[in-house]
Amino acid sequence: MSHEVIDLFPTPLLRAKGILPLPLVAGLVAHFSAQADRENNTSPNLSHTRMLAPGESPLFGQAAQLITPKLVAMGEQMFGEALGWSIKEMWVNLLDTGGHQAMHNHANSFISGVVYLTATHPDSQTVFMKSPGGTDFAFRNDHGRTRPTPYSADKWVSPAPAPGDLVLFPSYLMHAVPPNPGARRISLAFNAIPTRLDSWGYSVGFSG
Repeated sequence: MSHEVIDLFPTPLLRAKGILPLPLVAGLVAHFSAQADRENNTSPNLSHTRMLAPGESPLFGQAAQLITPKLVAMGEQMFGEALGWSIKEMWVNLLDTGGHQAMHNHANSFISGVVYLTATHPDSQTVFMKSPGGTDFAFRNDHGRTRPTPYSADKWVSPAPAPGDLVLFPSYLMHAVPPNPGARRISLAFNAIPTRLDSWGYSVGFSG
């Protein structure tokens, strides 16, 4: 007899190719590379800019305008309604050869995202992970003969991005970047919030 496998409570991840045009990508790289002067305690070869509001730079403003419709689409999957969305903070990451970013998630936001501004070495593509200490079985079947499925895998490596590509994900989702064996990897990261959430009359508004 036939059977079906049902995706029960899947986690959404939105990927949009070429969301930023290449002239805007080049402008972001040229303008913000020199401002990424804040060290990260994860790795000596990882630095970033301070947290910036989209209105602090015309380049960020252009990027936010192009990204926002995708936030609405992602939010509709997460909350079942086309809500208003705003990017509350953006920053640029510089990952030099040998640098990595430890597993983390983003607090005080609902959707987070990354726009890749340079080519990415295949070994340093963003990795998404199951949250540690979740509801998995305490004993696992994990050895050389297993073939991980979406239901048994601990991590998922995002597809190879090109400059200008975007990924959006729930802010609670754990992610990391493995050691970068290639040239400098530059990305634009951001956090976004909805204008409001309403739970049967209990409404909460958010401002960036």
